[in-house]
Amino acid sequence: MRYIAAYLLLKIAGNDSPTAADITKVIKSVGIEVDKERVSSLLSELDGKDVNALIAEGSGKLASVPSGGGAVAAASTSGGGAAPAAAEAKEEEKEEKEESDDDMGFGLFD
Repeated sequence: MRYIAAYLLLKIAGNDSPTAADITKVIKSVGIEVDKERVSSLLSELDGKDVNALIAEGSGKLASVPSGGGAVAAASTSGGGAAPAAAEAKEEEKEEKEESDDDMGFGLFD
């Protein structure tokens, strides 16, 4: 990921065709060792391709990947047993927080 990030930073900065030396310089500037094979692999994969088109294509693919909603789905499929447990956990956390204020000898609103 760092090699792609360095490549994209160079593109944004106006370097239309970043070289291996450019990418190496960016990565070394933050104190990270460079794997020359990965840099050359990245450059060979991106050779002759439009980065903006690749990003647009990747974004389209990511739109079809399911994300989020796992907790809601779990609560609805478990017959609602997860929701009362979560509410109970919040109550216990609130009680513990109130008790911790008492331990210091004063409360927030005393």
